[in-house]
Amino acid sequence: MDEILKLEHINQYNTLRGIETCHPLVNVFEFSKMKLIPEARAHYGFYCVFLKEAVCGDLKYGCNYYDYQEGTLVFIAPGQVVGIGSKTGIIMPKGWGLLFHPDLIRGTSLGRNIKEYTYFSYEANEALHLSEKERQIILDCLNKIDHELHQSIDKHSKKLIANNIELLLNYCMRFYDRQFITRNHINKDILVRFENLLDNYIDSEITKTLGLPTVKHCADQLHLSANYFGDLIKKETGKSAQEHIQLKLINIAKERIFDTSKSVSEIAYELGFKHPQHFSRMFKNETGYSPNEYRSLN
Repeated sequence: MDEILKLEHINQYNTLRGIETCHPLVNVFEFSKMKLIPEARAHYGFYCVFLKEAVCGDLKYGCNYYDYQEGTLVFIAPGQVVGIGSKTGIIMPKGWGLLFHPDLIRGTSLGRNIKEYTYFSYEANEALHLSEKERQIILDCLNKIDHELHQSIDKHSKKLIANNIELLLNYCMRFYDRQFITRNHINKDILVRFENLLDNYIDSEITKTLGLPTVKHCADQLHLSANYFGDLIKKETGKSAQEHIQLKLINIAKERIFDTSKSVSEIAYELGFKHPQHFSRMFKNETGYSPNEYRSLN
Protein backbone atom coordinates (compact mmCIF):
# COMPACT_ATOMS: atom_id res chain seq x y z
CA MET A 1 0.00 0.00 0.00
CA ASP A 2 2.91 2.36 -0.68
CA GLU A 3 1.50 3.87 -3.88
CA ILE A 4 -0.92 6.79 -3.49
CA LEU A 5 -3.33 7.11 -6.39
CA LYS A 6 -4.23 10.65 -7.41
CA LEU A 7 -7.97 10.79 -8.07
CA GLU A 8 -8.69 14.45 -8.75
CA HIS A 9 -11.74 13.95 -10.99
CA ILE A 10 -14.85 11.78 -10.81
CA ASN A 11 -14.19 10.11 -14.17
CA GLN A 12 -10.78 8.90 -12.89
CA TYR A 13 -12.52 7.01 -10.09
CA ASN A 14 -15.17 5.73 -12.51
CA THR A 15 -12.53 4.44 -14.94
CA LEU A 16 -10.55 2.79 -12.14
CA ARG A 17 -13.67 1.06 -10.84
CA GLY A 18 -15.28 0.30 -14.20
CA ILE A 19 -18.29 2.53 -13.51
CA GLU A 20 -20.31 4.46 -16.09
CA THR A 21 -19.84 8.25 -16.10
CA CYS A 22 -23.22 9.96 -16.48
CA HIS A 23 -22.04 13.37 -15.27
CA PRO A 24 -18.45 14.68 -15.01
CA LEU A 25 -18.98 16.21 -11.56
CA VAL A 26 -21.19 13.70 -9.72
CA ASN A 27 -21.96 10.00 -9.66
CA VAL A 28 -24.10 7.47 -7.76
CA PHE A 29 -23.26 3.76 -8.03
CA GLU A 30 -23.69 0.37 -6.41
CA PHE A 31 -20.63 -1.38 -5.00
CA SER A 32 -21.73 -4.63 -6.68
CA LYS A 33 -21.15 -2.99 -10.09
CA MET A 34 -17.56 -1.97 -9.31
CA LYS A 35 -14.62 -4.08 -10.36
CA LEU A 36 -12.20 -5.28 -7.70
CA ILE A 37 -8.81 -3.57 -7.63
CA PRO A 38 -5.65 -4.26 -5.59
CA GLU A 39 -5.44 -2.65 -2.17
CA ALA A 40 -3.90 0.83 -2.31
CA ARG A 41 -4.26 4.35 -0.95
CA ALA A 42 -5.92 7.16 -2.85
CA HIS A 43 -5.87 10.95 -2.62
CA TYR A 44 -9.36 12.25 -3.40
CA GLY A 45 -10.08 15.58 -5.07
CA PHE A 46 -13.83 15.34 -4.45
CA TYR A 47 -16.40 14.48 -1.77
CA CYS A 48 -17.40 10.85 -1.18
CA VAL A 49 -20.28 9.35 0.77
CA PHE A 50 -20.15 5.56 1.04
CA LEU A 51 -23.08 3.54 2.39
CA LYS A 52 -21.60 0.19 3.39
CA GLU A 53 -23.96 -2.64 4.27
CA ALA A 54 -23.04 -4.38 7.53
CA VAL A 55 -23.54 -7.94 6.30
CA CYS A 56 -20.26 -9.41 7.54
CA GLY A 57 -21.25 -10.01 11.17
CA ASP A 58 -20.98 -7.84 14.26
CA LEU A 59 -18.89 -4.71 13.83
CA LYS A 60 -17.30 -2.76 16.66
CA TYR A 61 -16.84 0.90 17.50
CA GLY A 62 -13.70 0.87 19.63
CA CYS A 63 -14.53 -1.70 22.31
CA ASN A 64 -18.27 -1.33 21.81
CA TYR A 65 -20.64 -2.81 19.25
CA TYR A 66 -22.46 -0.60 16.78
CA ASP A 67 -25.93 0.62 17.75
CA TYR A 68 -27.35 -0.65 14.45
CA GLN A 69 -26.22 -3.30 12.00
CA GLU A 70 -28.11 -2.34 8.83
CA GLY A 71 -25.56 0.05 7.33
CA THR A 72 -22.66 2.38 7.90
CA LEU A 73 -22.02 5.76 6.28
CA VAL A 74 -18.44 6.94 5.74
CA PHE A 75 -17.62 10.48 4.56
CA ILE A 76 -14.48 11.65 2.73
CA ALA A 77 -13.57 15.26 1.90
CA PRO A 78 -11.28 16.54 -0.88
CA GLY A 79 -7.61 16.32 0.09
CA GLN A 80 -7.95 13.23 2.28
CA VAL A 81 -5.92 10.07 1.68
CA VAL A 82 -7.97 6.92 2.23
CA GLY A 83 -7.53 3.21 1.58
CA ILE A 84 -9.10 1.92 -1.62
CA GLY A 85 -9.55 -1.55 -3.09
CA SER A 86 -9.31 -4.86 -1.28
CA LYS A 87 -7.00 -7.79 -0.67
CA THR A 88 -7.05 -10.72 -3.06
CA GLY A 89 -9.96 -13.05 -2.40
CA ILE A 90 -12.09 -10.55 -0.47
CA ILE A 91 -15.72 -10.51 -1.58
CA MET A 92 -16.97 -7.21 -2.98
CA PRO A 93 -18.89 -5.37 -0.21
CA LYS A 94 -22.50 -4.38 -0.69
CA GLY A 95 -23.62 -0.78 -0.62
CA TRP A 96 -23.79 2.50 -2.50
CA GLY A 97 -21.46 5.37 -3.25
CA LEU A 98 -22.02 9.06 -3.93
CA LEU A 99 -19.24 11.20 -5.39
CA PHE A 100 -19.49 14.93 -6.05
CA HIS A 101 -16.83 17.43 -7.07
CA PRO A 102 -16.48 20.86 -5.38
CA ASP A 103 -17.11 22.47 -8.79
CA LEU A 104 -20.64 21.02 -8.77
CA ILE A 105 -21.69 22.95 -5.68
CA ARG A 106 -19.99 26.30 -6.32
CA GLY A 107 -22.55 29.10 -6.14
CA THR A 108 -25.20 26.86 -4.54
CA SER A 109 -26.64 26.76 -1.04
CA LEU A 110 -24.69 23.56 -0.44
CA GLY A 111 -21.46 25.20 -1.56
CA ARG A 112 -21.97 28.04 0.93
CA ASN A 113 -22.77 25.67 3.80
CA ILE A 114 -20.50 22.69 3.10
CA LYS A 115 -18.20 23.50 6.04
CA GLU A 116 -21.11 22.96 8.43
CA TYR A 117 -21.00 19.24 7.67
CA THR A 118 -18.05 18.62 9.96
CA TYR A 119 -18.45 14.84 9.76
CA PHE A 120 -16.50 14.92 6.48
CA SER A 121 -13.43 15.24 8.71
CA TYR A 122 -14.33 12.40 11.08
CA GLU A 123 -12.20 9.29 11.27
CA ALA A 124 -13.43 5.95 9.89
CA ASN A 125 -14.14 4.63 13.40
CA GLU A 126 -16.44 7.64 13.93
CA ALA A 127 -18.70 6.61 11.04
CA LEU A 128 -22.48 6.99 11.08
CA HIS A 129 -24.35 3.76 11.83
CA LEU A 130 -27.91 3.66 10.54
CA SER A 131 -31.14 2.03 11.59
CA GLU A 132 -33.17 0.37 8.84
CA LYS A 133 -35.52 3.37 8.68
CA GLU A 134 -32.60 5.80 8.41
CA ARG A 135 -30.95 3.62 5.79
CA GLN A 136 -34.09 3.72 3.66
CA ILE A 137 -34.18 7.53 3.82
CA ILE A 138 -30.57 7.68 2.61
CA LEU A 139 -31.34 5.23 -0.20
CA ASP A 140 -34.32 7.36 -1.26
CA CYS A 141 -32.05 10.41 -1.50
CA LEU A 142 -29.47 8.48 -3.52
CA ASN A 143 -32.17 7.21 -5.87
CA LYS A 144 -33.40 10.78 -6.47
CA ILE A 145 -29.87 11.91 -7.34
CA ASP A 146 -29.35 8.88 -9.57
CA HIS A 147 -32.68 9.50 -11.33
CA GLU A 148 -31.68 13.09 -12.10
CA LEU A 149 -28.31 11.95 -13.45
CA HIS A 150 -30.06 9.81 -16.04
CA GLN A 151 -32.13 12.73 -17.34
CA SER A 152 -30.98 15.08 -20.08
CA ILE A 153 -28.76 17.80 -18.62
CA ASP A 154 -30.47 21.21 -18.68
CA LYS A 155 -30.34 24.50 -16.75
CA HIS A 156 -32.14 22.91 -13.77
CA SER A 157 -29.87 19.87 -13.42
CA LYS A 158 -27.16 21.40 -11.23
CA LYS A 159 -29.62 22.95 -8.78
CA LEU A 160 -31.75 19.82 -8.47
CA ILE A 161 -28.75 17.55 -7.96
CA ALA A 162 -27.12 19.91 -5.44
CA ASN A 163 -30.41 20.30 -3.54
CA ASN A 164 -30.83 16.54 -3.25
CA ILE A 165 -27.24 16.10 -2.05
CA GLU A 166 -27.85 18.84 0.52
CA LEU A 167 -31.03 17.05 1.65
CA LEU A 168 -29.06 13.82 2.12
CA LEU A 169 -26.33 15.59 4.11
CA ASN A 170 -28.93 17.31 6.31
CA TYR A 171 -30.47 13.95 7.12
CA CYS A 172 -26.99 12.71 8.01
CA MET A 173 -26.64 15.67 10.37
CA ARG A 174 -29.87 14.62 12.08
CA PHE A 175 -28.79 10.99 12.28
CA TYR A 176 -25.45 11.95 13.81
CA ASP A 177 -27.33 13.92 16.46
CA ARG A 178 -29.29 10.74 17.18
CA GLN A 179 -26.08 8.75 17.36
CA PHE A 180 -24.58 11.16 19.90
CA ILE A 181 -27.72 10.65 22.03
CA THR A 182 -27.89 6.84 21.73
CA ARG A 183 -24.21 6.60 22.63
CA ASN A 184 -24.62 8.77 25.69
CA HIS A 185 -22.86 6.25 27.94
CA ILE A 186 -19.82 6.24 25.62
CA ASN A 187 -19.85 10.04 25.44
CA LYS A 188 -19.99 10.36 29.24
CA ASP A 189 -16.89 8.21 29.47
CA ILE A 190 -15.12 10.48 26.97
CA LEU A 191 -16.14 13.54 29.02
CA VAL A 192 -14.66 12.03 32.19
CA ARG A 193 -11.45 11.17 30.34
CA PHE A 194 -11.38 14.71 28.90
CA GLU A 195 -11.65 16.21 32.42
CA ASN A 196 -8.90 13.93 33.74
CA LEU A 197 -6.73 14.72 30.74
CA LEU A 198 -7.03 18.46 31.39
CA ASP A 199 -6.29 18.06 35.10
CA ASN A 200 -3.18 15.97 34.43
CA TYR A 201 -2.03 18.31 31.65
CA ILE A 202 -2.30 21.45 33.77
CA ASP A 203 -0.83 19.85 36.90
CA SER A 204 2.22 18.56 35.02
CA GLU A 205 5.27 20.39 33.74
CA ILE A 206 4.09 19.92 30.16
CA THR A 207 2.47 23.37 30.11
CA LYS A 208 5.94 24.94 30.21
CA THR A 209 6.92 23.26 26.94
CA LEU A 210 3.64 22.78 25.05
CA GLY A 211 1.76 25.78 26.42
CA LEU A 212 -2.03 25.82 26.74
CA PRO A 213 -3.97 22.61 26.11
CA THR A 214 -5.54 22.63 22.65
CA VAL A 215 -8.63 20.92 21.27
CA LYS A 216 -6.46 18.97 18.81
CA HIS A 217 -4.11 17.75 21.53
CA CYS A 218 -7.04 16.54 23.65
CA ALA A 219 -8.70 14.86 20.67
CA ASP A 220 -5.44 13.12 19.74
CA GLN A 221 -4.98 11.84 23.29
CA LEU A 222 -8.56 10.49 23.26
CA HIS A 223 -8.00 8.91 19.80
CA LEU A 224 -10.71 11.01 18.16
CA SER A 225 -10.69 13.44 15.25
CA ALA A 226 -10.80 17.09 16.32
CA ASN A 227 -14.16 17.69 14.59
CA TYR A 228 -15.86 14.62 16.05
CA PHE A 229 -14.50 15.43 19.51
CA GLY A 230 -15.64 19.07 19.23
CA ASP A 231 -19.13 18.09 18.05
CA LEU A 232 -19.46 15.49 20.82
CA ILE A 233 -18.49 17.97 23.55
CA LYS A 234 -20.89 20.58 22.13
CA LYS A 235 -23.78 18.08 22.08
CA GLU A 236 -23.06 16.85 25.62
CA THR A 237 -22.32 20.14 27.42
CA GLY A 238 -23.74 22.92 25.26
CA LYS A 239 -20.27 24.48 25.15
CA SER A 240 -17.51 24.07 22.60
CA ALA A 241 -14.40 22.10 23.53
CA GLN A 242 -12.41 25.35 23.48
CA GLU A 243 -14.87 27.00 25.88
CA HIS A 244 -14.62 23.92 28.10
CA ILE A 245 -10.82 24.22 28.20
CA GLN A 246 -11.00 27.93 29.01
CA LEU A 247 -13.45 27.36 31.87
CA LYS A 248 -11.18 24.67 33.29
CA LEU A 249 -8.20 27.06 33.15
CA ILE A 250 -10.15 29.86 34.83
CA ASN A 251 -11.47 27.59 37.62
CA ILE A 252 -7.95 26.39 38.38
CA ALA A 253 -6.68 29.98 38.17
CA LYS A 254 -9.25 31.09 40.75
CA GLU A 255 -7.76 28.64 43.24
CA ARG A 256 -4.15 29.56 42.47
CA ILE A 257 -4.84 33.30 42.74
CA PHE A 258 -5.22 32.78 46.50
CA ASP A 259 -1.54 31.83 46.71
CA THR A 260 -0.13 35.32 47.29
CA SER A 261 3.43 33.99 47.26
CA LYS A 262 3.15 33.85 43.46
CA SER A 263 2.64 36.76 41.11
CA VAL A 264 -0.13 36.78 38.53
CA SER A 265 2.51 36.36 35.83
CA GLU A 266 3.92 33.25 37.51
CA ILE A 267 0.45 31.70 37.70
CA ALA A 268 -0.16 32.53 34.04
CA TYR A 269 3.08 30.82 32.98
CA GLU A 270 2.29 27.77 35.14
CA LEU A 271 -1.05 27.39 33.35
CA GLY A 272 0.64 27.52 29.94
CA PHE A 273 0.03 31.13 28.88
CA LYS A 274 2.93 32.62 26.93
CA HIS A 275 1.78 36.16 27.72
CA PRO A 276 0.33 37.14 31.14
CA GLN A 277 -1.77 39.81 29.39
CA HIS A 278 -3.64 37.06 27.55
CA PHE A 279 -4.35 35.32 30.86
CA SER A 280 -5.53 38.54 32.52
CA ARG A 281 -7.82 39.35 29.60
CA MET A 282 -9.39 35.88 29.60
CA PHE A 283 -9.77 35.93 33.40
CA LYS A 284 -11.58 39.27 33.33
CA ASN A 285 -13.85 38.17 30.47
CA GLU A 286 -14.95 35.14 32.50
CA THR A 287 -15.14 36.65 36.02
CA GLY A 288 -15.64 40.36 35.48
CA TYR A 289 -12.50 41.08 37.52
CA SER A 290 -8.80 41.25 36.74
CA PRO A 291 -6.67 38.64 38.57
CA ASN A 292 -5.39 41.27 41.04
CA GLU A 293 -8.92 42.59 41.66
CA TYR A 294 -10.17 39.05 42.27
CA ARG A 295 -7.28 38.40 44.68
CA SER A 296 -8.11 41.59 46.61
CA LEU A 297 -11.83 40.79 46.81
CA ASN A 298 -11.09 37.40 48.32
